[in-house]
Amino acid sequence: MRILGLDCSARSASCAVVEEGVILAESFVNTKLTHSETLLPMIDGMLQAAKIDLGSVDLLAVTHGPGSFTGLRIGAAAIKGLCAGAGLPCVGVSTLEATAYNLAHGRGYVVPCMDARRNQVYTATFLADGSGALKRVSEDEAVAAEEALRFCSDEKMPIFLLGDGGRMCYTIHNGNVWVCLAPPHLLSTRGSAVAACAAAPENRRRAGDGAALALHYIRLSQAQRERQERQRLNGGM
Repeated sequence: MRILGLDCSARSASCAVVEEGVILAESFVNTKLTHSETLLPMIDGMLQAAKIDLGSVDLLAVTHGPGSFTGLRIGAAAIKGLCAGAGLPCVGVSTLEATAYNLAHGRGYVVPCMDARRNQVYTATFLADGSGALKRVSEDEAVAAEEALRFCSDEKMPIFLLGDGGRMCYTIHNGNVWVCLAPPHLLSTRGSAVAACAAAPENRRRAGDGAALALHYIRLSQAQRERQERQRLNGGM
């Protein structure tokens, strides 16, 4: 199966085409340019450079959250447009699970952390046994950075931190000798990891029409939280 995976859930953006575990092409940027400026040209350039026709792709995959509300919406819009134009199925995968696939062939706890601001992170805990498969230990959630490792119950098992909030969590938890920070080339979410995550049977079975793709923000946007607070102060009106 040939899968095109993309991610723009944080500051970086990446896309890749993977076929039966082999990366055919991949592109990654981490600049101040907005995803609306870079994403579609990056996908087009990658496909052209690799001489891959979109019609030869079997499945499109995108991170559906958590992450930047704007970034997630741009990624979803791009995938929906590609699905409609090429008549392809798509699947949304957890940003955290896709990021964890960077270290799926390691052994130990894999804890992706995304900066959720205010000293909080979006995080989940996975176990890697060296086979390339991941076992989910906890669900995606938003917690204080100090609580990111609370599901790592085996005190003698390595803990690998990654994601754009990985460095912040490492600074807090590096007193634990078992805590490691992923190297720079494995720290961010990659399009190839999104494709690998989408290829897992439980994710592949969820593939469907782009119109049904839904986003999973985990928590309300700042505007929604402020609206709720105003309603609370005004007695629910």
